[in-house]
Amino acid sequence: MEEFRRTYLRLCKEGGVAPQESVVAQLQENRAAHSTRLDLSGKSLSVDTCSVLARSFQTDTIFTEVWLSDCMLSEEGAKVLLTGLFGNTTVKILDLKGNNLRSGGAEVLGKLLARNQSLRRLVLEWNALGVWDEAFSLFCEGLASNSMLTQLDLSNNQINQHGASELALALKHNTTLEVLDLRWNNIGLLGGRTLLEAFQKSKCVVQLKLAGNNIPSDTLKALEQTAGHNSDRQHTLRESHRKTQVLCKEIQTLKDKKSNQYLSLMETIDRQQGEIGRSNRSTSIQIGQLQEALNERKSAVNSLTAKLQMTEAALALSEQKNHNMKELLTRVKAEKEEQREQQSKERKKEQEDCVQRESKLLREIQNLSETNMQLRNKVEHVNRNLEVSERALQERIFKLEGQRIQLEEELSKAKAVCVTERAQAEEELGRVRAQVRLEEQERVSALEEKLRSVRSSLQEVQLHCSQQKQTISELQAKTSQQSIEMDGLRRRIEELQQELSGKDQEKVAEVSRVRVELQEQIGHLQAERTAQGGLKEKICALEREIKVLSSNHREALLDKESEMSSMLEKLRLKEAEIQRMRADEANRASYLQNAILTYVQGSPLGHYSSPKK
Repeated sequence: MEEFRRTYLRLCKEGGVAPQESVVAQLQENRAAHSTRLDLSGKSLSVDTCSVLARSFQTDTIFTEVWLSDCMLSEEGAKVLLTGLFGNTTVKILDLKGNNLRSGGAEVLGKLLARNQSLRRLVLEWNALGVWDEAFSLFCEGLASNSMLTQLDLSNNQINQHGASELALALKHNTTLEVLDLRWNNIGLLGGRTLLEAFQKSKCVVQLKLAGNNIPSDTLKALEQTAGHNSDRQHTLRESHRKTQVLCKEIQTLKDKKSNQYLSLMETIDRQQGEIGRSNRSTSIQIGQLQEALNERKSAVNSLTAKLQMTEAALALSEQKNHNMKELLTRVKAEKEEQREQQSKERKKEQEDCVQRESKLLREIQNLSETNMQLRNKVEHVNRNLEVSERALQERIFKLEGQRIQLEEELSKAKAVCVTERAQAEEELGRVRAQVRLEEQERVSALEEKLRSVRSSLQEVQLHCSQQKQTISELQAKTSQQSIEMDGLRRRIEELQQELSGKDQEKVAEVSRVRVELQEQIGHLQAERTAQGGLKEKICALEREIKVLSSNHREALLDKESEMSSMLEKLRLKEAEIQRMRADEANRASYLQNAILTYVQGSPLGHYSSPKK
């Protein structure tokens, strides 16, 4: 408010115009009251003051209402003032009552209506806009192109039949005007008919005032009924628009709820798939641990065979040292044969134990594979149930189809990856078994070759003994020393036998430890089986929840569809009633028109002057 007052004073000073005291006083009152209404009613405004106000209005102000009634505006002052409001975007109400605006004012008002995009109400009561037909035609053109004005007061403007026809033509193109005041003009019978035809085509005017226009009562009644029909139609349209918005909001909320439920279901399925993947990984880790244990057993067997080879080498050295003692050699041979038999028995026992352990491991692996197959069948059953539920939901929710297809593709890829990994693991286990068997065959063949070499060496020793019989007499002196050495060798053999017995005990302890570990792994597998049973129960509960949600969703959609059908039926009935009323009104208007034409043809027309308010 203070800024507008300063702008007014500054523009007066720049233009060399003395500011009017009435205008300054009114601006000070508005400043004190913090009002957005500029009321200069009853104050005479000069052309210079109008020019300054127009320049002030060209910049957006805080005023939303401008009241300039009975200001005795001249043609030039009105043109200047209204030109300043062309680009204004804040003024919503303009009152120009009782300013005797004529042709120039009508032209400028037409331009104002064509250019201004903020004016909602225009009061032009007690002016003379309808005296000049051409100027009023320009005003009506501006009204036809306006898309913001809702209320127009043209009472007491000397509007005749031609002005009424121009106004009717403008109302056919205008789609926002709701209230029109045309009281106390000179529209007459033909102008009333023209307005009636225009209002029958235009559906926006809901309030019309036509008192004091020499229009017959039946025509006035028809115009009022048309306005009432327009009002009812606007009310019905607003109600239907409001109800459709409410229905759209409810449908959108239902869609949001169903989408959230679907997303939560997908999250639970993803979590279950993750748990299944973790269980598969844990089983693969356990298989790897068992494979590592088997490798450790193989390394232990290899170490035992290496020690056995060392003992055989020691025995071979002892045979080479005592090759000239036949009796002793025979004893040593017998002992060696016994040791070999025992070792062969032990190797056979170890091989049997290894075969039994391998068979146990194979049975456990088969059990694990069966459990995995059962899990896979359960997952497939769950997936089939999910696909059935998704097909049921797909009938109502088309937009989620792409997501479901993507999820199914990802699930199939994950299944393929699991199958390939399992096949790779089985192939690797087969390769390891074949490699172990080849190594055992190679060890057996190596041992047989060593036995053959030992036998050939024994034959060579026998030949060498036959050759050395001649030198026995020379070696009798050394017999005592050789006996001492044989005692040492016997003690060494006893120590080796004790070491072998200790190794056997360690082997038995290790086998018991492996059995305990296998029992613990079996307990873990049983716990996982119970966990998988709990997951199965959760999946069944989720399936039941999906069925309940789908049934609720179907019932809600059916209810909404029934409500929408009932609303559409009501709208159809209302439109049929409106059409029937329109037909009745048209028939009535035609009857009245025929009656009036017969009356006019039978008697001369009278001219009446409009009374002054």
